[in-house]
Amino acid sequence: MNGNFSWRKIKEKEMHIINDFLCKNENKYVSACSKFIARVSSRDCAWVLDTKGCAPLGILFNSKASFFPVLCGRKEIPDIRFLKGHCRKKKIHSVQGLKEEVIVFENALEKLGGTVSEIFDYDLMTLDKMPRVSGNLSTASNLVLRVPKLTDLNELAPLQMVYEKEEVLSKSSTHSPAASRINLANIITKGKILAVELNGKIIGKINVNGVSFNRYQVGGVFVHPDFRGLGIGQYMAGVFIASLINEGKGVTLFVKKANIAARRLYIGLGFSIIDEYRITYYQ
Repeated sequence: MNGNFSWRKIKEKEMHIINDFLCKNENKYVSACSKFIARVSSRDCAWVLDTKGCAPLGILFNSKASFFPVLCGRKEIPDIRFLKGHCRKKKIHSVQGLKEEVIVFENALEKLGGTVSEIFDYDLMTLDKMPRVSGNLSTASNLVLRVPKLTDLNELAPLQMVYEKEEVLSKSSTHSPAASRINLANIITKGKILAVELNGKIIGKINVNGVSFNRYQVGGVFVHPDFRGLGIGQYMAGVFIASLINEGKGVTLFVKKANIAARRLYIGLGFSIIDEYRITYYQ
């Protein structure tokens, strides 16, 4: 890469540069966009790849202990030794983003002594039209879709906990039931979530886990193992996603490549695979 290009840390008063850059490149970078929008100025920071008088070529956003590179397809980046002091103060938890760009950043971090703990690869999927919702459920007469309340927290928490263990946490991570409950309570009170109830018992859930400029990122999709294979997950997801599309926003999600059932579910709803996504965890 041309030596004239380098990383520059952005000051809070310059964050509009990052805002505009992400907004223009939102489609494949919804996770980075949502983290940026929800940033805490005293904790989270960003670096821009540019040269004087030139529009940004890429950014690196740090939220808590996770990095979100937005490189717009670049196969190489300038040296990131400037992160050495930053990483001494705060241990890197993960790097998340488009697979090829995360690999570029992995290679750069390796030179700083970063040790990979675990890697998860996903398909990045999007939907911008109404999903195909199936209503042919044998259990439909006893099935209720509703927005849960805080009084449902005790019933929802075990589902959320299993979801996090199956789909989110790395093997080296320690699961915290208390943190999981707090996160779930915040989603119930401040976010968007839908629960599916069968014969008076909550057996599944789906929620928004990221809000970008013009898109929602959907996650937390879980149906109790005893009730899988009945079409409940697709029906629940379809109804929930339709409500988001009705707001005039697109929907993005990523699903593990090994999760064949989930991939089939989303493709059945009309989602398209637009790229590969990767989360790399560090020791």
